[in-house]
Amino acid sequence: MKTILITGGAGFIGSNFVRYLYEKYPKYRLLVLDALTYAGSVRNLPESGFDSERFQFWYGNVRNGELVDSLVSQSDMVVHFAAETHVTRSIYDNFQFFETDVIGTQVVANAVLKYRNRVELFVHISTSEVYGSATTPLMSEEHPLNPMSPYAAAKCGADRLVHSYWATYGLPTVIVRPFNNFGPHQHLEKLVPRFITSCLLGEPLRLHGDGQASRDWMYVGDHCHALDLILHAPPKKMAGQVLNIGTGVSYSISDIAKVVKDLMGTPEIPIRFIDPRAGQVFRHTADTSRIQHLLDWKPKTSFEEGLQKTIEWYRGNSDWWKPQLWMREIPLTTPAGTRAIH
Repeated sequence: MKTILITGGAGFIGSNFVRYLYEKYPKYRLLVLDALTYAGSVRNLPESGFDSERFQFWYGNVRNGELVDSLVSQSDMVVHFAAETHVTRSIYDNFQFFETDVIGTQVVANAVLKYRNRVELFVHISTSEVYGSATTPLMSEEHPLNPMSPYAAAKCGADRLVHSYWATYGLPTVIVRPFNNFGPHQHLEKLVPRFITSCLLGEPLRLHGDGQASRDWMYVGDHCHALDLILHAPPKKMAGQVLNIGTGVSYSISDIAKVVKDLMGTPEIPIRFIDPRAGQVFRHTADTSRIQHLLDWKPKTSFEEGLQKTIEWYRGNSDWWKPQLWMREIPLTTPAGTRAIH
């Protein structure tokens, strides 16, 4: 039996991974820590988990050193998702991003250092946003780091902090840089669920700028599979690794809007272009050759198949997403001093 601590386990990707582990490994004990900010909910977690001896949920912040120490001391592996993650929100509320993403990561890393004789692997979930806009057709792990928003800068600081704990202390760390994820339980401030729910409500789809900014989009289940392989590879093989997780294919925001409308049978829904978002990244496309070579991992879910699964989930779970509708739009002051909705 393994005990795995998942920080940020009630958020989008974290909760999908908790569900994945809970269903696949019935002998594992799962400790989930989450502060339940606007993007986290206990409703994202496995319902039967709260009645199971192999599942514990802890309501708390990763900056609470005493709590984190207690949980890490019981853990064989730590998967650190906990972070503030929304680019637009980071523009007007950046202090919280640096507190959680950088200081919170340092607290977790220090706890792993304290219990290094027990913890076999410390997996830090970074982001492709640390790269900034692509300077090469495919972005390898050696691509320059050039964060373009406060969110990306905070995650870049956390990324390099974890690397330094491997370089300085020899901690068994793995840094994962996932490209854009989508799937069930994703907050409505994110692009794909915002488009899907707009179609369900018969509202126009809002696109930043000219809609040509493109990203590498991956279904969240493929991300969970990659993390599974990382946790179950020999720790000595993984220690010190930095791994991209993506598909190697990019879609523009305009492409996604059209595909969502087609799959939902709502071609009449209009598209409206709004002001470009500050800190916008023009293109991200993953080079995943390293994880393919190390773990023989490739995404199994096509873009259209993943979107269809996601659409069906939002269609069937309006009671989950309707309370979030007021958070789909975030007011910002532009550099010109005008008010814009993003």
